[in-house]
Amino acid sequence: MNIRSYKKSDWNDLCKIHDIARLDELKSALLENAFLPLEIAAKKEKLFDYEVLVAELEGQVQGFIAFDNEEIAWLYVNPKMYRKGIGKALVKRVLDSNSNFFLIEVLKGNSTALNFYKNCGFKEIGIDSGVMPGNEDYFVTVHILSSEIL
Repeated sequence: MNIRSYKKSDWNDLCKIHDIARLDELKSALLENAFLPLEIAAKKEKLFDYEVLVAELEGQVQGFIAFDNEEIAWLYVNPKMYRKGIGKALVKRVLDSNSNFFLIEVLKGNSTALNFYKNCGFKEIGIDSGVMPGNEDYFVTVHILSSEIL
């Protein structure tokens, strides 16, 4: 697996991955109607204000992660590649390459993601509620996790 910085030529792959995987995420939280394709969500949620890494397997982009000094804001993997270590490798790369601790929010109801992050060493530190970033018509509750205990 090759993990590298995002290039503009990766855009179509990111859109395909996000749009399918995001629907999985929203279904688990009973928020399917809140779906926005990456073409819209990337602007509204400022994807490119973050550092973006992609994971390639056999030359094909299969996942991506976006983060800054405080949070992992985006992590999506091609659903055909779930449970193959791609998400874990992306998280590990971010955690290993930074001395900071990171926060992440997981939608209430998305037990798969919650368990995934806990298996990556994150600890739940709270729950919060508010409007969904990028789609303020929806109210959400999230689990807040930290890569270190605060």
